[in-house]
Amino acid sequence: MADGIKGPIFVKESSQSTEQLAQLQQLLDIAPDDIKGKIQTDIRSLQAGIYGENTIAFELKNSHIPMLILHDLYLVHNDLSAQIDYLILTRKHIYVLECKNLYGNIEINNNGDFIRTVSYGKRVAKEGIYSPITQNKRHLELLYELRKEQKSNFLTKFLFDRSFSETYRSIVVLSNPKTVLNARFAKKEVKNQVIRADQLNEYIKRIDATSNIDSSDQTLWELANFFLEAHQESPVNYAEKYCITIPTPQDVIPPAPQETPSTSAQTEPELICPSCGAPMIKRIAKRGARAGKSFYGCSRYPDCRFIINIE
Repeated sequence: MADGIKGPIFVKESSQSTEQLAQLQQLLDIAPDDIKGKIQTDIRSLQAGIYGENTIAFELKNSHIPMLILHDLYLVHNDLSAQIDYLILTRKHIYVLECKNLYGNIEINNNGDFIRTVSYGKRVAKEGIYSPITQNKRHLELLYELRKEQKSNFLTKFLFDRSFSETYRSIVVLSNPKTVLNARFAKKEVKNQVIRADQLNEYIKRIDATSNIDSSDQTLWELANFFLEAHQESPVNYAEKYCITIPTPQDVIPPAPQETPSTSAQTEPELICPSCGAPMIKRIAKRGARAGKSFYGCSRYPDCRFIINIE
């Protein structure tokens, strides 16, 4: 535990998104043709999410605001689950941040509906998208249940009930700098929850300035550690989703012994795994859709499963 929070501290900075992206790129190489399109869609979605979250991380790291930050939390309580992009703990509030790297322009109407407008050359298309405010509301419901369960008596539960809506704040951050947000017809309580990434730090300062709460640094660390211990690994497994078996060392035929090349022969340069930096080893698949075909596999398998297929 640190004694004194003088600026932004990432208590949890890692994200499973990069690991999931590496798995998808690996699956794309061995997937049947009829599945490749679906995997490519998932890859684009993950890449957009990673870009958006990195944009927000940059803003937070340069905020100079005393706060604790937990990135990519997966929390489960009873039948509720929540994938929270960022949980930000300041001395005044706890911000539940939902990151959206949306393409196109976003309009929020008087009913709170999110409508996206996308231009395809001269053609303009409008479509409704799932409200990230509704998504974040469900995250708040889980946090409420999770924290209330820790209160030991009627008085502490009563005080928690009274202060929850003031302490826990929802923020939806649009991280795509090209997105134009039109919320002039949105209700005030909706409009106040949706901002652009470059407005995030000023938003936190402005909201914090309106609060009489002044939590101690010890309280913030206790809360951060509570949520860190409650975090679970996300159950998403793309290999299971697409019913694809990733080759293991037992599935491959060891390469035939190679004659020692003469000193005058040009040697093949060593391949380095782009995922972890370890040497790559040439192997031959024994089973699956690519049985009999060559590929390079990371020498750190099974800790690293990156492969490069040889066409």
